[in-house]
Parts: sequence; C-alpha cells; structure tokens
Amino acid sequence: MDKVFIEGLEVDTLIGAYDWERGIRQCLRLDLTFAWDIRPAAAGDDLSKALDYAAVHAHVQQFAGAAQFELVETFAERLAESLLAQFGAPWLHLKVTKPGANPAARAVGVEIERSRP
Repeated sequence: MDKVFIEGLEVDTLIGAYDWERGIRQCLRLDLTFAWDIRPAAAGDDLSKALDYAAVHAHVQQFAGAAQFELVETFAERLAESLLAQFGAPWLHLKVTKPGANPAARAVGVEIERSRP
C-alpha cells in the first residue's frame, strides 16, 4: 500500500489537564501518514482520486478548533477516528507533539496507528 503524508501541521487547540491550560489555546504539531493507493490518481493525473491535502488540513483545523480535551492521547484517538471516517483511508499513522509540555524536553506526545474496522 502506498502512503501519503503531511508533516509538521500545526494547529491551535484547547488541551491540557492543569487549570492554567484550560484558559489558553496551545499549539500541537501533527505528522499524519495515510495508507492510500495513489495509482488511480496517477494513472489519469486526476486530483479527484487523490487524497486531498487541503481537505485534510481543513478537517484537522476544524476538529482542533472545537476540541477541548485534557489529554493528548484523547485528542489523537478522536482525531484518528474522525479522519478515517471522513476520508476512507484504510489505515493511518498519527504523531501528535505538544511542544513545551515538559521544559526538560524539546517536545512530548503520542504516536498511534489505527485502521478502519
């Protein structure tokens, strides 16, 4: 299976378990990799058969704008479910990085792989 990826997508969202975090929006950095057969799009140079990066970006921005989770784990799980349902990819890998969450580390976060049932 081919893979289509989007790296370093930054979104602002309400995320965090501490009281001070509940009143601010924070940046998350996302790396997404979708299983996607690119042959139909490539055969006819047909954008309508490709994974639409702009639509993925808009979906992620809308999701992040409405999200109010305490945990990065919950954000990742719900976003993965939403992306798989919306775009019909058979599988995705999602890395969610929360820069600045630990002052001793460059970043912390989670990586998950999910597939459609």
